[in-house]
Amino acid sequence: MLYVINGEDAPNSLEKRIISRPSHLERIKILQKEGRLLLAGPYPAIDSSDPGPAGFTGSLIVAEFISLKVARAWAEADPYLISGVYTKVTVKPFKKILPE
Repeated sequence: MLYVINGEDAPNSLEKRIISRPSHLERIKILQKEGRLLLAGPYPAIDSSDPGPAGFTGSLIVAEFISLKVARAWAEADPYLISGVYTKVTVKPFKKILPE
């Protein structure tokens, strides 16, 4: 089943995000290689694809896991959460309808 993982950034966490980004992306690329990743990306803090020093307010990952418990465990091991980039992570089941 698909699950939405929504991480909310701490204020002024851009520097921590930059430092933790390689290990964060490495885990997501594993999901991609396994064919389990639907989409992933950050929420820019301003209306720009490159928000510069304004940074980001969080991130979204939609990926396939065998259960909600496994999806939560994966999210709890995210370098962004461990390093303090995220203050909160929500994991919910997701049913994709469109596009087909």
